[in-house]
Amino acid sequence: MVKIIGATLIILMGFLTNVFAEPSHGIAMRGEPALPADYTHFPYANPDAPKGGKLTYGVYGAYDDLNPFDLQSIRTGARGLWDPVFGNLVFETILKRSRDESFTEYGLLAEKVEMPDDRKWIEFHMNPKARFSDGGPVEVADVLFTFNLLKEKGRPPYSSRMKAVEKMEQTGPRSIKLWFNDRASRETPMLFGLMPVLPEHATDVEGFGKTTIKIPIASGPYVVSQVKPGESITYQRNPDYWAKDLPVQRGFFNFDTIKIDYYRSSQALFEGFKKGLFDIYPENSPGKWRTAYDFPAVEDGRVTKEEFKNKTPSGMLGFVFNTRRPQFKNRNVRKALAMLFDFEWANENLFYGAYQRTSSYWQDSHLSSFGHAASEGEQKLLAPFPGVVLPEVMDGTYVAPKSDGSGVDRKILRAALGVLRQEGYAIKEGKLVDSVGKALTFEMLIAGDVGISGQDIERLALSYKQSAAKLGIDIEIRLVDDAQYQARKGSFDYDMTVVRYSSSLSPGAEQIWRWGSRSQNAEGTFNFAGTAEPALDATIDALLAARNEDEFKDAVRAYDRVLISGHYVVPLYHLGESRIARWKRVSRPEETSLYGPKFPTWWATGE
Repeated sequence: MVKIIGATLIILMGFLTNVFAEPSHGIAMRGEPALPADYTHFPYANPDAPKGGKLTYGVYGAYDDLNPFDLQSIRTGARGLWDPVFGNLVFETILKRSRDESFTEYGLLAEKVEMPDDRKWIEFHMNPKARFSDGGPVEVADVLFTFNLLKEKGRPPYSSRMKAVEKMEQTGPRSIKLWFNDRASRETPMLFGLMPVLPEHATDVEGFGKTTIKIPIASGPYVVSQVKPGESITYQRNPDYWAKDLPVQRGFFNFDTIKIDYYRSSQALFEGFKKGLFDIYPENSPGKWRTAYDFPAVEDGRVTKEEFKNKTPSGMLGFVFNTRRPQFKNRNVRKALAMLFDFEWANENLFYGAYQRTSSYWQDSHLSSFGHAASEGEQKLLAPFPGVVLPEVMDGTYVAPKSDGSGVDRKILRAALGVLRQEGYAIKEGKLVDSVGKALTFEMLIAGDVGISGQDIERLALSYKQSAAKLGIDIEIRLVDDAQYQARKGSFDYDMTVVRYSSSLSPGAEQIWRWGSRSQNAEGTFNFAGTAEPALDATIDALLAARNEDEFKDAVRAYDRVLISGHYVVPLYHLGESRIARWKRVSRPEETSLYGPKFPTWWATGE
């Protein structure tokens, strides 16, 4: 009898915990928020940072859209409105993510949040002080309006998130509650904390989704003050910004004016920085970092160069096979083609030996499978998918092929040819052909200017082309302008392209739209490889369902092993640090976040 009563009490306590969650100042993906309810500021922000001055950024490209939530904005949206690098200057989120923790959110537009242990629902208690830039209050009706609008007309991932909502309703004067269906994961409530809120009274529903340069009304710290499509956009700090004294924003958004200038070439961009036309230049090329910073402003100290040790996973930069194409459907063919990239030669001859070879999507972190044998938990997750993970990846002995650095390592060439011959290929009249005599050829799509498809990538592509030619494989390098590059990538119109897959310490639902079956043919997503692999879906589901760190690590490592074994990319390289040059008229906090320097915490020095 006592045992029955005790068991009943335990069940009842669990039920009450799920039904009657307590309002909190923040929520974490796993565990509890690191900062207490009475925290004063984020650790990587300086609460005493001076306000004032002007910050100018330089970027490559152009823009013609001031709505960051429609499909058009993926390619031509203005930077800064809703920006992971420059900050959410105009639009802001319901909760704000701390970049000093793996995945934790604190109150912003919502001052409190409730979420039960089973995460079947989430309730936001909106801050009564929250205001849009025109002075109107941010109300529950605006949240409901935004969610319904994005469900109908928004771009992924905002539109796709709404499919996990069973119902939503106003539960009080300033409260909104969302119940989730079977499509939801344990991460889903966290993602809704990162949703924007648009003003119902100032949003053009009919025109939503069409390109617009109408200045938006939103609740963020800045308002758009000047629009020059394709040339520049200027933001002015709102002196009446409602959240300027909240701990979550203290030390952020210190400049009175932020201007973003657009450049049409990498050379013009760098020359603009050298002339002092903008203030901060993240440098991705170790060759340039070593040789190009010999101009007077560096020599006399007006420009400073800084290196920041990375605290986050390496991510994956690579040439991506579009497995929708018939020549890339065979894993062993992809494996052989990946073997032909001579990293050792390229690193020494093109990059002064600055890079490390990437062998895992979460390299340099505890989430990486690289160098580790699969745990019991991983083996259990992967057991339903025999053969999907290669033996050397499962036991932790896998490493990317290492050449002798000569540029013509015949041992690797012979090994790659051996794999191809096993799949029915042969060299005939100097060409590698399949069993029916069709030559193995493909096009590599890159943008011919800056970023990850800049000059370094072009040189790597040419090096790869020369290596493949030794086995009679013809690779055509297709350089296009940025607009065409983005359009073709967005519609998966390429054989091979270059992609940088960023990796965090809390991978989640974004992985569905990179590698999940649901995104294989959904334009506007990031499934550039065209994968539809059940083992990938299962490991993504597992990492989303993980309730503790051990379960999560097992799931991510298992997922990493499936990706590595699939040979979906030709892995390139990564740096162990990030490099930023800045004019000394701007400064930064001494502390950097787990995710590196955050520009919204910088300020003007007056120099």
